[in-house]
Amino acid sequence: MKKRAVITGMGIISPVGNEINDLWNNLITGKAGINAVTRFDASSLPTKVAGEVNNFDPAEWIDKKESRRMDRFVQMAIAAGRMAVKDAGLDLEKIDQDRAGVVLGCGIGGIISFEEQKEILMTKGPNRISPFFITNLISNMAAGYLSITFGLKGPSLTIVTACASATNAIGEALRLIQSGESDIVLCGGTEAPLTELAFAGFCSIKAMSTEKEAFAQACRPFDKRRSGFVMSEGAGILVLESLEHARARGVRIYAELVGYGSSSDAHHITMPAPGGVGASAAMRKALADAGLNPEDVSYINAHGTGTEANDALETAAIKTVFGDAARNVPISSTKSMTGHLMGAAGAIEAIICTLAIEQSVIPPTINYEEPDPECDLDYVPNTARNQEVKIALSNNLGFGGHNATIIIRKFAG
Repeated sequence: MKKRAVITGMGIISPVGNEINDLWNNLITGKAGINAVTRFDASSLPTKVAGEVNNFDPAEWIDKKESRRMDRFVQMAIAAGRMAVKDAGLDLEKIDQDRAGVVLGCGIGGIISFEEQKEILMTKGPNRISPFFITNLISNMAAGYLSITFGLKGPSLTIVTACASATNAIGEALRLIQSGESDIVLCGGTEAPLTELAFAGFCSIKAMSTEKEAFAQACRPFDKRRSGFVMSEGAGILVLESLEHARARGVRIYAELVGYGSSSDAHHITMPAPGGVGASAAMRKALADAGLNPEDVSYINAHGTGTEANDALETAAIKTVFGDAARNVPISSTKSMTGHLMGAAGAIEAIICTLAIEQSVIPPTINYEEPDPECDLDYVPNTARNQEVKIALSNNLGFGGHNATIIIRKFAG
């Protein structure tokens, strides 16, 4: 019999807040964390907006000397991890460290370090390359550092499935709990992709928003005027525990993670499969895993990137899976406010779903003004909605045809 998995702690570093309360208050008031790029000169690029994390000082979370040896994606993961562990009230000296693990998603890894060290190579030569370059570069280092920081000796895994990475990571963490292999898993994702090279690459495939003036309106999911996604950075970490372990600790339980589905389009490296068939498959698998029917779902947090193809095909996928119920389920893309955190997107969106359940409020899709005939469902336009959320479904889809869905349910004992 599968063990039940519950969420007992959460931590966040994001463009809309570096504390859970700030994140939530900004989302329900429709405040976007998207603005003009400041990390580099974007004047020569068609995309000039990003979701940058502000007021983040790694020294508040990590020894200053040690933090200088880490890429930003690792720094943010450790900060979010420390928040989540504190939020969960975990006493790390009292847990069975062999039964505690880490599963993180990261789509790109240390691209900031890559660009910096490439410049050093070209201007100063190979002897000046940092001895920490490789450990800054590789995507698994956030999971590795979290395991080391907290002494977690169970599985330590990194999932790299582009923008589905964090959702896959949370789902695989669920499997570790369900199987009984682990009592505790820190899961989620982290990404720090805001570099000129990354921007140039995504601009070359015309995937990013071309908004030049109204920066806070640059991401327009499901709106007919959408022109692409807005790249963001950040990290989200959740503490997932078996129900028995959480009850033994007498800890607060936010919600229960009940379903996970994953699929591949097997179609194209960047374009979703026609009709959103891969996304449909992931949603169906998650519903089956949770033992739920489509009409049981109270809220969908959509992948909703604001690209022409994604939004139309995700809408089609929801219609395929939900049938007549598709017209009744509220859907929102919180990327309209957070931007797209790439490999960390599913983590922040899982946290948002958990808060929507706890607070009985559905965050809006902002910047939705001109309906698209291909996107004709209830996207909770522009204003948060007070409504009980018993079951939330979250989708994330990634280049390479990766699709992942998780389902979070209000904890009922």
